[in-house]
Amino acid sequence: MGELTLPVPETLEAVYAVASAEPCTDPGDLARAEIARRVEPPLRDLVLGMLDSPMITLDQRPIAEWPPLPTDLLAAYGAAPADLAALSRATHLLAVRAAYRPGRPPAHEWAARAIAGAVPGTVIDVFTPQILPRDRLERSLPSPDGTVRLTDWILLPHTPSGDGYWFVTRGLARFGLPELQTEDVPDALVEPWARVLNGLTHRLLDLWQDALRTAADTVRIPAVVSVGVQDVAAAQGVDEPPGREISVRLRLDGESLTVLPVEDGPDRLETLCAALFGPPCR
Repeated sequence: MGELTLPVPETLEAVYAVASAEPCTDPGDLARAEIARRVEPPLRDLVLGMLDSPMITLDQRPIAEWPPLPTDLLAAYGAAPADLAALSRATHLLAVRAAYRPGRPPAHEWAARAIAGAVPGTVIDVFTPQILPRDRLERSLPSPDGTVRLTDWILLPHTPSGDGYWFVTRGLARFGLPELQTEDVPDALVEPWARVLNGLTHRLLDLWQDALRTAADTVRIPAVVSVGVQDVAAAQGVDEPPGREISVRLRLDGESLTVLPVEDGPDRLETLCAALFGPPCR
């Protein structure tokens, strides 16, 4: 089925906002102290090293000097009423920006999120956009052995469209990849197909990061990619031995990768889900 050629961005940027009811006297010093106290190595060393470099910028201003926060979108992405109320009382906003090259690890995201969680206030992941409660933010950071749950970094919103639902990932662009999409997913397959896409993001990200080691301006990835139960588990941060696998086809459509069955047919999505998770897949 050939290969796909994808451009490699020169740098990637992560942006987090921390809204608070009063300004922080020295956000950088506070972040250093809190990260040194609460974060385990090797993440601690990575973040502290980036804090002392031009790769991290901290910009605190009165909230009126920033564009209005997208409260409607934050609510749509699950913000709690208490968090939205806290935003309405905020007087200052700290922007945490981190830049890093594409590859492994995604230091820009890990560092920016860790720093945002180290200062007081309501943390907003600007990319999504969504509010990150402190406990969820801390759980999303890599463990000392580097384990992360991709489901904490890549969302799978889906909306009614055509003969079913339209899935579009929200998060692969953090790593420099196009987002995935699938059209006309039947209602009965919303949950299993979401699991397939979770596994595919894990597998695709591995292929991408491995290829970046020797890449220049572009990367070639296979147009047909296998997804196994072990990939689905890994996206949840769980180890599972290799087992059933399926293959899907990727088609580059503009800035997105459309996920398709390798073979056409009206029931191919159901067949794929059943082959991976067992029948009946409904």
